Amino acid sequence: MCRSIKTLRPPVIPEEATEDEIRAAALQYVRKVSGFRAPAAHNREVFDAAVEAVAAATAELLAGLEVRGRSADKAHVSAPAS
Repeated sequence: MCRSIKTLRPPVIPEEATEDEIRAAALQYVRKVSGFRAPAAHNREVFDAAVEAVAAATAELLAGLEVRGRSADKAHVSAPAS
């Protein structure tokens, strides 16, 4: 897919992923899938909504993962504010 999207789960990164890191990964994903680095004005709303949806799904995924004995409550990452 997109090699510039870094893995955000422990133990790949020692600390929990930040909201900024999650949003950056979501932005990279939406850019790759849409083929637009920056959308035209008439596509901005749907592009931004997709970034937010992917970021929320990513935060939910990371919060629910149990990695090498880490429980889901220890790996919790809050979803980005809407």
